[in-house]
Amino acid sequence: MRGLIQRVSEAAVRVDGETVGGIDQGLLLLLGVEKKDDRALADKLLRKILNYRIFPDQLGRMNRSLLDIAGGLLVVSQFTLVADTARGLRPGFSNSANPEQAEMLYNYFVEQARLQMDRVATGIFAADMQVSLCNSGPVTFLLDV
Repeated sequence: MRGLIQRVSEAAVRVDGETVGGIDQGLLLLLGVEKKDDRALADKLLRKILNYRIFPDQLGRMNRSLLDIAGGLLVVSQFTLVADTARGLRPGFSNSANPEQAEMLYNYFVEQARLQMDRVATGIFAADMQVSLCNSGPVTFLLDV
């Protein structure tokens, strides 16, 4: 399971011209699911994301987590994150979970996030989405578990 997190001052997802999810200050998470992934890995990634200290403290140092600032979390499924790009000029997707497994783990991840924090928004799984954001910093991290 792979998550690309971006610290944002705002972010939103649109599908067919309609906003389906959005947050103010917090994290935009692009979430990719691989064949080997399970609920234990989803729990581990969620714990890491919620507690990852990338928000500034009073001295401007990255010492505060998403939970510390009570920020929002916008979760967007993105299977291309788990693409094999090591060889050639076309990505390979043999490591990606099948759509049913990926959707199940994506939904599980979102449910668990909602149990731990108030402000969780999402895109629509497997939809053609337009994601807009204002990356604060910019700060972006690729997290693997």
